[in-house]
Amino acid sequence: MDKIEGAILGVLKKVNEHRRLYERNEEAVKQHLIGEIFQALGWEWDNPKEVRPEERTEEGRADYALILNDRVIAFVEAKNLSINVLKKEKPLRQLGRYCFNHGVRYGILTNGLLWVIIKAFEEGSRLEDRIILSVDIENEPIERTTLKLSLLSKNRIEKLERFAALLRALEFSFDELKREGISERKLIEFSTASKRRLLTLDKIGGDELPKALYVYDDGWKMIPLVERSIKGVLLSLLLYLGERSEGEERVQIKKAYTYLKEIPIDTQKILRLLREIERDKGIRIGIEI
Repeated sequence: MDKIEGAILGVLKKVNEHRRLYERNEEAVKQHLIGEIFQALGWEWDNPKEVRPEERTEEGRADYALILNDRVIAFVEAKNLSINVLKKEKPLRQLGRYCFNHGVRYGILTNGLLWVIIKAFEEGSRLEDRIILSVDIENEPIERTTLKLSLLSKNRIEKLERFAALLRALEFSFDELKREGISERKLIEFSTASKRRLLTLDKIGGDELPKALYVYDDGWKMIPLVERSIKGVLLSLLLYLGERSEGEERVQIKKAYTYLKEIPIDTQKILRLLREIERDKGIRIGIEI
């Protein structure tokens, strides 16, 4: 995901600095923007076994053909940045014909910032019904665009429809639950919580025998314990925080660890210290029992 996010940021920087170039020059869009995204998605852009430019069809030439397991899995059609591919129906229909006539599963229409992905054919459906996914790099949060574009990666594109359907279902369920009054924070906690028996600090009495420490960092991250006790939780947390700190703060945390390791501490005092650290550092702490 880091590579995809980096490519998206690179594309945004180029567009910010050279928008007029990309608004009139389709070739620049192909080379500077689209190529960067696809390479981050794991496609070898200069390998004809994976990517073929100017692929001939009866209807014309597709800008690129993406090849997986010796067959074309998607045609890519590029436009310059002045063309809003989310609203222009003509290039989308042209791409649909390319795909349908060659039995290619997917069509990808993009101007580098806007991306529309369609399914080549579905009996009884209109073109707009066959849009699997749309991405707006410039206006959507980068977390959303990174995840959605990852579905076009070499490792995921064969399951594109399934992944896209699951994402739509997740988004719909999330919105419906919010409308029913469940807070976004609670929903995120629910979806990211470990399936292990994890207690947050407010549910810990002090007589538990912990198996592991967890710190919430874009999901619960497990921290091994230096010893299986509430004191071990505090010491392990200090080690974790020390590794993430710099300069004088790191020195002070190391001193605290060395001092606390050698003295007996009342369990309730340890819990108070953990709550203070949780509050001061803006983190969440959990213990697996």
